[in-house]
Amino acid sequence: MNRIHLASWPSLLLLGGLLLSVNAWAALPAYKLTIKDGHFEPQTLTVPARTRFKIVITNQGPGPEEFESKQLRKESVIAEGVTRSIVFAPLKPGRYRFFGDFHPDTAQGHIMAK
Repeated sequence: MNRIHLASWPSLLLLGGLLLSVNAWAALPAYKLTIKDGHFEPQTLTVPARTRFKIVITNQGPGPEEFESKQLRKESVIAEGVTRSIVFAPLKPGRYRFFGDFHPDTAQGHIMAK
């Protein structure tokens, strides 16, 4: 007969909590953003206010680009050919600017929380 040792229960609880956290993160509303030729596409993302969400960013190149928002305190350099997700805390209704440092004149956009 297989028995689970009492000492292993904390480990099982921790593992269960981690799995629930991963599932909750995966279930977040996701919005796609593409970086191509020094531009963000689309330039405006509309998201629900007061809801956690993630932006899935794909850099189609050429070269690296950065997703940065001083208002939202988010910054991530994304190499060409890479897809990365950034999770955001619930936002108040409003307009939040983001930009890319590698192409500051063209890589600009906004998140609209409604």
